[in-house]
Amino acid sequence: MLEFLRSTTAQAVIWVTVLIVLCMVAVYVVKWFRNRHDSGQPRHSEWLTGFREMSEHGGLTPEEFRQIKSVLGKKLQHDLDSKDTEGDG
Repeated sequence: MLEFLRSTTAQAVIWVTVLIVLCMVAVYVVKWFRNRHDSGQPRHSEWLTGFREMSEHGGLTPEEFRQIKSVLGKKLQHDLDSKDTEGDG
């Protein structure tokens, strides 16, 4: 049995298996970090809702809200466009 494990074929199979397992672990770790990062950040639509509520309660002037809305609207549209192109690939 030990002689078989010392053969080139057996060592190649072992190292390829180790490489595949390491790649699978790396993919899992990357996905875990991405999901953790995404879940902590509010979406642009959530920001816009919060600023709209502030404007309704007098925390922002209508002009300030319009400026914020124009900036966040562009970012929200960009997010929507990028989601559309992800489905096409």
